[in-house]
Amino acid sequence: MELRQLQTFITLINSDFNVTATAEKLFLVQSAVSQQLKRLEQELGSSLFIRKGKRLLGLTEFGQQIEQQARASLTAVSNIQSLAAEQQQLSSAVLRIGCTHTQARYVLPPVIRRFNRSYPDVELQMHQGNPRQLVEWAVRDQVDFSICTEELAESSQLQSIPCYQWNRCLITLPQHPLQQLEQISLADLCEYPIITYVLGFTGRKHFNDSFSQAQLEPDIVLSAADTDIIKAYVLDGLGIGIIAGMAYDEKIDTAWEYQDLSHLFPWEVTRIAFLKTKTLRRYQQTFIDLFLDTIADEHSHRFKPL
Repeated sequence: MELRQLQTFITLINSDFNVTATAEKLFLVQSAVSQQLKRLEQELGSSLFIRKGKRLLGLTEFGQQIEQQARASLTAVSNIQSLAAEQQQLSSAVLRIGCTHTQARYVLPPVIRRFNRSYPDVELQMHQGNPRQLVEWAVRDQVDFSICTEELAESSQLQSIPCYQWNRCLITLPQHPLQQLEQISLADLCEYPIITYVLGFTGRKHFNDSFSQAQLEPDIVLSAADTDIIKAYVLDGLGIGIIAGMAYDEKIDTAWEYQDLSHLFPWEVTRIAFLKTKTLRRYQQTFIDLFLDTIADEHSHRFKPL
């Protein structure tokens, strides 16, 4: 058995069992991919794939067991390579960060600045996705870290580090009636059309649960994954906005008025996660340390460090 056979096997799975796409990613002809997969099955003595004619549809139960071991083997090889690379001063090092738009736009910039000063030769790649994608990318080692609020803690394959707590705030056009209230209630919010995050992003489930438990139904006129989209439509007069508190900066967001809503909703926890079997290189561990330090140093007025 050769490592390239396992690499072909895993690349095929990551390519949704598309042999053509696998060949392109590995810079091989399709026949070479098929031959390596055939030899792997012959050496193992059992079928790995569910087939329909010549098409590969998925993995057999045995194939699923082999996938787990193959990923672990390739991760071990990657860890060995990382340890070797640590002994060299490689200017080609890359740090792949998976995150949501909120993290990329409102939390990470000071972290990135600090990291770049420490490791100017390391290329930073930011991959934006939804929480489910971020879990999958981290599990498949397609990113070095994933950062978000939802789902990371639920994966048994990931090492998850809680980083900070955050809550929500209200943004409106100036002189909105809600801004005249001393303390806003959930019922008050239901009096106006609401723009907030789409389900699956930035604590939307807990947001919905808060209204349901109070037996109230908010008038959601627009939901989005991008905070800047929410701000734009509030500015356009479509409704009031409910966003993550760390996404409001009083020095920049002067077009909107702000009210804290932490008394209405549960606090959320944002985490950074990576594959448990992953050996962290020095610059990768530095990024985690800088992330936690920056939250305490620069973001403490917008959310609570843990």
